[in-house]
Amino acid sequence: TFVGGLGLAGIASSGVGGAPAASSGSDPAAQRQATLDAALSAAEAQPDNMEVVASLGHAYFDYAVMLYESQRQRESVPYWQNAVIQYDEDTAKEASQEALDIGLEANDAIFNGLVSGMVEVGKMFEAQEYFVPELLMCADALYAGLDILKPHVKQLDLGVKGSVVIGTVEGDVHDIGKNIVKMMFDVAGFTVYDLGRDVPLDKFVQEQLRTDSDLVCLSAMMTTTMTGMKKVIDDLRTKNPNVKIMIGGAPVSQDVADKYGADGYAKDATNALKDAINMIESLKKMKDEVEAKKAK
Repeated sequence: TFVGGLGLAGIASSGVGGAPAASSGSDPAAQRQATLDAALSAAEAQPDNMEVVASLGHAYFDYAVMLYESQRQRESVPYWQNAVIQYDEDTAKEASQEALDIGLEANDAIFNGLVSGMVEVGKMFEAQEYFVPELLMCADALYAGLDILKPHVKQLDLGVKGSVVIGTVEGDVHDIGKNIVKMMFDVAGFTVYDLGRDVPLDKFVQEQLRTDSDLVCLSAMMTTTMTGMKKVIDDLRTKNPNVKIMIGGAPVSQDVADKYGADGYAKDATNALKDAINMIESLKKMKDEVEAKKAK
C-alpha cells in the first residue's frame, strides 16, 4: 500500500522524513523490525506529517502480520499432529496447504507434523487405545496431507547414495510404516524399489538380485506374518551373503532381528534411514577392499 507515493519499501530503503534507513541484512524479521524502528523515529521527529504517520501505521500492520505468521508456524505442528491423531482428513489437507502458503518447508511439515502425529498414533495402538480401524483412518488423514505436500519435497544431500528394496511381507496388508520409511529414503536420495504390501516372500529375493540393491527392508504388522521374514532373510543370505537386511514393524524387536539374522532393526523411520546409511557405507567399504585386493 502506498500513501502519497511513500510505501514501506520507501521507509526501508531511504528512511522517513530524513531519518537514515536501518540496515538489517537479509533476515526478513530483522528487516521488518528495522522498518518499524525507522518509522517510529520518523513519526517522533515529524508528528504533524501525515504521510509519515500513515507510513508508521503500515509498518505496524506489516510487523503484526509477521508476528501472526510466526505464531501460526509455531502452532502448526500440533495442528498437523492432531489432524492425524483425530483422523480428520479435511483438517490434514487444510493444515498442509496452509504450511505451503506461509512458506514452511514441505519436509518439515511432513516429518515434524504429519509423521510425528502418526508416531503418536502408533503409541496409542501399542497401548490399545486405538485399534486397526482407527489406525487405518489415521493413515487416510496422513495420506491426505501427504498428497498436498509431496510434490514440494526437497531431496536431502546426505553424502550417501544407495538402492533399497522395500515391502510388507506376504499375508500382511498394513503398509503405513513401510510407506513412511520409503518416503524417508526418497527424500534422502536413495533409489527405492517398492514392492508394496502382501508381497510373496520369494519376490524380495528376485527383486534384490534383479536390481543388485544394497539393502532389503522387510515390514510386518502382525506376529503371524512376521515369521515369513526369517525365510526371506535365509534365502537372501544364500543367494547374496553381502546384502544388508533391515526389518521393522509393530511386533518386531531387536531380539527378533538378532534371532532372524537381520543386520538391523528399525523402530521408526528416522532410525531406519540412519541404520541404512551406516549399512551401505560399510557395504561399500567392504566392496572397495575386495576390489583393492583384486587389483593387487
